Amino acid sequence: MAQIVECVPNFSEGRRPEIIDQICAEITRVPGTKLLNREMDADHNRAVVTFIGAPDACVEAAVAACAKASTLIDLNQHSGEHPRMGATDVIPFVPVSGISMDECVTLAQRTARRIGETLGIPTFLYEYAATDPVRKDLSKIRGKGYEEMREAIGSRPEKTRDFGPDKCHPTAGATAVGARDFLIAYNIYLNTNNIQIAKDIAKGIRASSGGFAFCKAAGFEIKDRGCVQVSMNLTNATKTPVYRVFETVKREAARHGAMVTSSEVVGLAPLYAISDTAEYYLQIENWKASQIIESALLEGAIHGGGDTGVTMNGFLTALASRAATPGGGSASAYAGALAAALVAMVGRLNDKKDGTPGPLRATIDPADRLNERLFRLVDEDATSFNEVVAAWKLPDTDPNKTTVKQKAQIGATRTPLETMEKALDVLRLAVEGLAKSKKNCASDAGVAALLAHAAVEGARMNVMINLPEISDEKLRAELKTRADAVRAEAGRLYAEATKAIDAAF
Repeated sequence: MAQIVECVPNFSEGRRPEIIDQICAEITRVPGTKLLNREMDADHNRAVVTFIGAPDACVEAAVAACAKASTLIDLNQHSGEHPRMGATDVIPFVPVSGISMDECVTLAQRTARRIGETLGIPTFLYEYAATDPVRKDLSKIRGKGYEEMREAIGSRPEKTRDFGPDKCHPTAGATAVGARDFLIAYNIYLNTNNIQIAKDIAKGIRASSGGFAFCKAAGFEIKDRGCVQVSMNLTNATKTPVYRVFETVKREAARHGAMVTSSEVVGLAPLYAISDTAEYYLQIENWKASQIIESALLEGAIHGGGDTGVTMNGFLTALASRAATPGGGSASAYAGALAAALVAMVGRLNDKKDGTPGPLRATIDPADRLNERLFRLVDEDATSFNEVVAAWKLPDTDPNKTTVKQKAQIGATRTPLETMEKALDVLRLAVEGLAKSKKNCASDAGVAALLAHAAVEGARMNVMINLPEISDEKLRAELKTRADAVRAEAGRLYAEATKAIDAAF
């Protein structure tokens, strides 16, 4: 499974689309990224951009976008309803698939360091990436915005930057970079221009004032619409649902003699949040999000029940990008997973239509387990390589660098070695399939054998390229012996499979 990250940078520009065009062009220029959405708000004078991609590609795109924004946006000339402290105000990384929150924290750290050191913009790590609990909450860092940050940076714990200079960039200010869960930016408009009503409602519903646990809220005046807005970030829409917040704001507005006129989602929102809202208002019994036809189609694409173009395209796009991961080791594991899936299919096709077990019934469960494990090894191989890269980048003054490097190199060798061993198990099952399957499945079993053998050979290359960096000679010899034995047995079995394939056609 390809690693996919969502990045949602916010820029302090909501009135000049040509500026956001140039910033977005920097993002789309990076291979392995896909721009999903951009939203501009003139009153807030802010733009929210959403893109996804491979981890390394997202870091490159985020840094490039921040660099471009620093040349185009001058905070000294900026005004808007939304509090801000930087031209690029915030850059959050969100795990989407095949990547953990801890790995997103590492991406945030890399991005913040590069922005601080190469662009001269002080950066603050927040949420899961925060290095001090007082800086976990973005609002505590940002405070009253750029003007306050310009005077107070470095004076208090919440104003202590993690990277970069200890003073604001003269035009680009400061930037917060973090790792977080999915967030829904949600605004509710009221039919009044009394800003105090919006502020009172926001105070009542936000977590910091004793309101909803996963709600951050503020009240703003929207001058061009002649009304006020309750603006929210819902950081966990499962535990603080959109509909519950909406109903509370509606009741509180009525208590003040006002009413809700409309609401909006800024940027993207997960399907479950909209589905839950529909279930609540329509009072649907026993509703499941999978009943949405698009959900069923996507689920089939992800798990192999339908058009596999969704996940296949994502993996191939990441594989073809300039990013170092996923690479040959992940491709080898993926080939092994495909082989295992074919073996399981052959086993099932040889059962009778009435469910009577066929001659290959015993191969189905082990093939399914191998498929699952090899699929996980796709990610694990990429992760192990990234750990090697991170270890080599440690400063030479770090006393733990040698130990960290050795641990990473051993991990980057053991992972493809396991791929070799699991792929060999798949190859054994494929050979059995060729021997016992009905003839019209011979090509499928043959392709499984071919892919499994390719997985063994491909993974072996990744074992061999990492072996020389392991300093423990005994361990190095042990790992090489295991790899050689697997390769020899795989070669023997593949020769047997080749004879069976030639005899079948």
